[in-house]
Amino acid sequence: MKNKTTAAWLTFIGGPLGLHRFYLFGLWDTLGWLLPIPTALGFYGIERVKQHGLDDMTSWWLIPLLGFTIAACALNAIVYALMTPEVWNAKFNPTAEPEAQAGQTNWLTIGAIVVSLLIGATVLMSSIVFSFQRYFEYQIEEAQKISQ
Repeated sequence: MKNKTTAAWLTFIGGPLGLHRFYLFGLWDTLGWLLPIPTALGFYGIERVKQHGLDDMTSWWLIPLLGFTIAACALNAIVYALMTPEVWNAKFNPTAEPEAQAGQTNWLTIGAIVVSLLIGATVLMSSIVFSFQRYFEYQIEEAQKISQ
């Protein structure tokens, strides 16, 4: 039996590593194995900033990958947590009754929704702001080079 609360928290906490996919779909889930790639690239972008500074253009492209992956997993956690017990059990516990306990919502499920919404929205907005800020600063620098 796949528990909805467990899946929601796994999606939020371990989603960028694909842990929720392994829990829900098994170890042979392709997306579960692919999710760590943008996560690792994002962390590599952070390391590049530490080594080369904020002017490193490669890090501008890599860091938002981490943010968007975290935000997407937070959104996915919200979707899982908001599923009705009938839909959850039909999709992830097909042999169980529609009202089985594994698909029920409790306070821990609501907590997963709240935390996912708070952190996911913050990370998403931060990633967008970082990307646009660095892009426009680069455009201004290039325009100044042309004008000189």
